[in-house]
Amino acid sequence: MIKVVLPELGEGISKATVSYWFVKDGERIKEKEDLVELTTDKATFNLPSPCTGVISEIMYREGDNVEVGQILAVINEE
Repeated sequence: MIKVVLPELGEGISKATVSYWFVKDGERIKEKEDLVELTTDKATFNLPSPCTGVISEIMYREGDNVEVGQILAVINEE
């Protein structure tokens, strides 16, 4: 089980907004495929999957704000 955490985003940026999920609970994803699109005050970026597996839980919905260090999703690794 891999917990996908919002990484450090740079100086003075402590949170991001979930713009779009590329997957849903129960779907398969491959390592390095786009998992989620995030937006900060300065940029929009895609966070890739850290592993191949099945999405077991998505913690935040589109439009939600997430603090650095918070768990975005859980992947059951294969």
